Amino acid sequence: MTKILMILTSHDRLGDTGEKTGFWLEEFAAPYYVFKDAGAEVTLASPQGGQPPLDPKSDEEDFQTDATRRFKDDKEAQEQLASTERLDEIYPTQYDAVFYPGGHGPMWDLAENADSRRIIEAFVNNDRPLGAVCHAPAIFRHTQTEDGKPLVEGRKVTGFTNGEEEGVGLTDVVPFLLEDMLKGHGADYSKGEDWAPYVLVDGKLVTGQNPASSEEAARELLKLVDA
Repeated sequence: MTKILMILTSHDRLGDTGEKTGFWLEEFAAPYYVFKDAGAEVTLASPQGGQPPLDPKSDEEDFQTDATRRFKDDKEAQEQLASTERLDEIYPTQYDAVFYPGGHGPMWDLAENADSRRIIEAFVNNDRPLGAVCHAPAIFRHTQTEDGKPLVEGRKVTGFTNGEEEGVGLTDVVPFLLEDMLKGHGADYSKGEDWAPYVLVDGKLVTGQNPASSEEAARELLKLVDA
């Protein structure tokens, strides 16, 4: 059976705004069901373990999809999410692929987390499938290849755009702009229209631009597991 690791944020503070953040519900739910419906065994993990914080905005009616509604009726999935494993107890070799949902939370914790970096480098440097969607490509802020270069240097990647960040009014709140960081690390960054699905595959690396890209990114990751 295919074993897929999904890594979520544990960070719930939106900078100094006094508002809450976390993971984006659709970016978790859509990939989760893509993997489960394909017969994969899914393990959920986060830096602190336990229940990861949900971005309350992603729970608003405007952002509900078939996948999020399915999750709200799925007691087993809710219980699994409430008891994520701790990242420092995760061994990458036990999994066939890893996927990072977005939301603003990863900009603060997963971008800086040493265990996340260890897992990412293990997957990418061993040419095993890794996916990240929306803000989750923040995970590449400090990751390196075995020869010390930025992991995304020369790789085709996408992620939440400067225009999309401006659209949600958080340009001056986030610790860095994702698009700028990826370009600054030498990535071959490209993007589609704001809020439209856009997914890139470069070898075993899959990135999606925004919430609308999460399901397609998960499907592309699954193809790489079977390749």
